[in-house]
Amino acid sequence: GPGDRGCENGALMDRFGIFLQGLLGVVAFSTLMLKRFREPKHERRPWRIWFLDTSKQAIGMLFIHFANVYLSDLTEEDPCSLYLINFLLDATLGMLLIYIGIRAVSSIVEWQQWDSLRFGEYG
Repeated sequence: GPGDRGCENGALMDRFGIFLQGLLGVVAFSTLMLKRFREPKHERRPWRIWFLDTSKQAIGMLFIHFANVYLSDLTEEDPCSLYLINFLLDATLGMLLIYIGIRAVSSIVEWQQWDSLRFGEYG
């Protein structure tokens, strides 16, 4: 009806949905590339290290994205709104939990002096 908002089931995986997701993926990757080229040359990480860091982020975000798309299509409700809610929860509470987990693991690694498990150090 005229008061309906949001999208229908399957809208996240139709032609426009796939195009929009691809476009947003290209924008996200382009932002990472731009950020790398904007870093001062003396602080810029080598390509290998940069790739290792960004690939972890990309794999994690792809997993969360496809899980959110799948979960959003399981309901009769508006999948676009449910995707947004899932994304916002992940970007807030999920990041807080990840931060707490990384701090805890880093503390244990420092305490045990496990040099090979330090975050961000690739040898």
